[in-house]
Amino acid sequence: MHNKVLILDFGSQYTQLIARRVRELFIYCEIHPYNKTPNKIGEFNAVILSGSPYSVRSDDAPHLDLSSIRGKLPLLAVCYGAQYLAHFSGGLVKPSNSREYGRANLSFVQSGETFFEGIDKGSQVWMSHSDTIDQLPDGGSLLASTNDVKNAAFCIDGETTFGIQFHPEVYHTTDGKKILENFLIKIAKIQQKWTPDSFVEMTVKQIAETVGDEKVILGLSGGVDSTVAAVLLNKSIGKQLHCIFVNNGLLRKNEFKGVLNQYKGMGLNVKGVDASVEFLEALKGEIDPEKKRKIIGNTFINVFDNESKKTPGVSWLAQGTIYPDVIESISVNGPSAIIKSHHNVGGLPDYMKLKLVEPLKMLFKDEVRRVGASIGIDPDLLGRHPFPGPGLGIRILGDITAEKVKILQDVDAIFINGLKSWDLYDQVWQAGAMLLPVNSVGVMGDERTYEKCVALRAVQSTDGMTADWVDLPYAFLQKISNEIINKVRGVNRVVYDISSKPPATIEWE
Repeated sequence: MHNKVLILDFGSQYTQLIARRVRELFIYCEIHPYNKTPNKIGEFNAVILSGSPYSVRSDDAPHLDLSSIRGKLPLLAVCYGAQYLAHFSGGLVKPSNSREYGRANLSFVQSGETFFEGIDKGSQVWMSHSDTIDQLPDGGSLLASTNDVKNAAFCIDGETTFGIQFHPEVYHTTDGKKILENFLIKIAKIQQKWTPDSFVEMTVKQIAETVGDEKVILGLSGGVDSTVAAVLLNKSIGKQLHCIFVNNGLLRKNEFKGVLNQYKGMGLNVKGVDASVEFLEALKGEIDPEKKRKIIGNTFINVFDNESKKTPGVSWLAQGTIYPDVIESISVNGPSAIIKSHHNVGGLPDYMKLKLVEPLKMLFKDEVRRVGASIGIDPDLLGRHPFPGPGLGIRILGDITAEKVKILQDVDAIFINGLKSWDLYDQVWQAGAMLLPVNSVGVMGDERTYEKCVALRAVQSTDGMTADWVDLPYAFLQKISNEIINKVRGVNRVVYDISSKPPATIEWE
């Protein structure tokens, strides 16, 4: 693939944001750990070095040999990357007099420089570092300053190498996208060819070439990722694709039947398997969240394996894995310490002997939705909120019973349908209800009650890595609370979760 950018990750919390901003310019990019650089760097048209939580002055600072990049490919070094360039190329990096975090404004911009074309003095940037470049590297020329940071941006004479101590990828840097555009399009001369239509054309062709005339099996979830993957596969190999939609007994109210009907209308070859009794029996009495996840995952594997055997000749397993899953599994410091048990990366056990096809593994969530729109998938389906793989199993705190599932399904349905009827659903990234393992005292009529408490959760996010709680209208919360307590037997108290991620996660388990 031509016209692509390599992002080398030093462990910054913002690395995925860099990739998202590059993709927004319709330019393909890949993230690789700094210590696992691709062998064929020459296949890339430009390189971006990310920030890092480390200091270049520390003994354990991430170290990268830039000899195959500098002077050969356009290079943009961000924050730690810029300090790395300076520190190891004749410059001087020192601790800042004050920790440089948050908003700043450019007080000086070198005129006539393509890198800052269209960006004026006073433009807001976002700083996030405790070291600062005191002296530029050999051959360095100053491009921009802020009131507190003299060497906010620089270039290396005779090279297309640039360093900036601020973060162009975050929204707080108001002209960040323009800076990336100047670097990638005007300086690196990269063409903007990464579009949903081009992705579909390329992927449909690649799937056909990879799979040949062999059969593929795919576990559908009813969500956006697996659905878009299924439609792409169907577009490429048609009836060679066999889809299985498993009811684990932990889906939303009436979801099993509703999703199956939706898939039939899309022309997909889907078999529905109701294994709800099997899942609930396996979960009986278990209260540990991680063990519940593993039980759900293992039971799904058993059900899926049994069903796949009913389709002889299957050679491939398809998954709706997306790019954040892939990045998390190859992080700078090795696999993430908490890759949850239902994670897509890794697939099914070896004994199934299936090869893996993952048509969406290089896409972010918003890109998946754009691809889905380009191949004609219903906007209502593409706009669906994310739903966890273990379903309501991680929204019922404590042990899981059929009665508790029924209670939470009814509560969840009132909440989600309410969001839709109040035109709030599309303003929320993800919403759901949690059934808490506590009873609280209440009064209904003249009788004292001792019943369940449920927590409602609604968050705004772009990719689930960070999230803020949504300030839903009081009138809406009041109506939903009344409706839940009046209509769902066994619930007498409703609370609303106003925690952000971090420190809280989106799910409660």
